[in-house]
Amino acid sequence: MKIIVIGATGTIGRAVFQELNPRHEVIAAGYSHGDIQVDISDMQSIEAMYQQVKNIDAVVLATGQVHFGKLADMTEKEYAIGLNNKLMGQVNVVLAGMKYLNDRGSFTLTSGILSRDPIQYGSSASMVNAAIDAFVKSAALELPRSLRINSVSPTVITESMEDYAAYFRGFESVAAARAALAYSKSVEGLQTGQVYWVG
Repeated sequence: MKIIVIGATGTIGRAVFQELNPRHEVIAAGYSHGDIQVDISDMQSIEAMYQQVKNIDAVVLATGQVHFGKLADMTEKEYAIGLNNKLMGQVNVVLAGMKYLNDRGSFTLTSGILSRDPIQYGSSASMVNAAIDAFVKSAALELPRSLRINSVSPTVITESMEDYAAYFRGFESVAAARAALAYSKSVEGLQTGQVYWVG
């Protein structure tokens, strides 16, 4: 298969790339690094990515920004970061990609554990992650040409604990390589409308 991994230079994205690359042609996409560049918050950039890469079988999204902050300090501006980037960025990759992916191709989005196990300062992430999972379940009912869509909802990644441990007390982390297996299941399997929980 020919697979685009958006966010391939990040912690999860690198692991997904390494998991899939031995078996497939994997194209690393990122905001400023990788084989191709794409800004998921810009529909024109997304369209340019699809026009640059032909004959695509799968797209994996392992990227997306949200703002963490105290609820009392949050404003529409802070919530808009997650809504415009992680949520609508991933949604727009699907909306644009429907006409570019090969028949029976797949999209794999990334949400996260905070949709079902929230933490302090994480209201934006919880909201966005839950919306991604809900979008996947609903979009699976309507995708044309036997296209598939799933999301991966990982817990905190072990390699990121140095930066985030203070916010995830009591959480059991998972290695990025383990999380990458769920992306492989989505890309190489047959299921659609699924949320793969890792953790």
